Amino acid sequence: MLNFETVAFETSFGFSQQLFASDKPEIVFTGRSNVGKSSLINKLCNKKSMAKVGQTPGKTQTINFYNHPQFRLVDLPGYGYAKRAKSRKDDWGNLMEDYFQSGRDIRLAVALTDIRHEPTADDRMMIDFFVKADIPFVIAATKADKLNKTELASFHKNFPNMNSSRLIAVSALSGLGIDDLKRAIEDACGN
Repeated sequence: MLNFETVAFETSFGFSQQLFASDKPEIVFTGRSNVGKSSLINKLCNKKSMAKVGQTPGKTQTINFYNHPQFRLVDLPGYGYAKRAKSRKDDWGNLMEDYFQSGRDIRLAVALTDIRHEPTADDRMMIDFFVKADIPFVIAATKADKLNKTELASFHKNFPNMNSSRLIAVSALSGLGIDDLKRAIEDACGN
């Protein structure tokens, strides 16, 4: 079993020219702004504030790398935040596109969605991208602590064509699903 507590912040990049070469497996986290990427990364690694959590959506404006001896966690900027200037959204889109096209060793994408809502058009577009690009992925449905047991049991209906092994209900608050997500990452890294 990998020790996720050894993960530490490594660096951030706001421009694709700054990206270093991929030299170990990468686990990439995607999702709309305010879906809880930073909180989930902190819970996964049992750290309180390694990944900066903002009170306002759109806090992550760079690609953030977190290093583990055997892999990297990569936190991409959130998408879909309406209050950002179109030019800044275009910059983020280009940064993400350049990241995915730079020949990286992406072993797993963790696509975060809010379990309380149907996936957005942007969520579906990101998942479609992973399918077309043949990037292995799981869907981490965040904020699962907000649902009762009946609602939690039926969240799969939002993904009718998805293999249930790719769906993980998670909560950065209660820890629900964190061990399942760790196993998915370990499997992707060959452990």
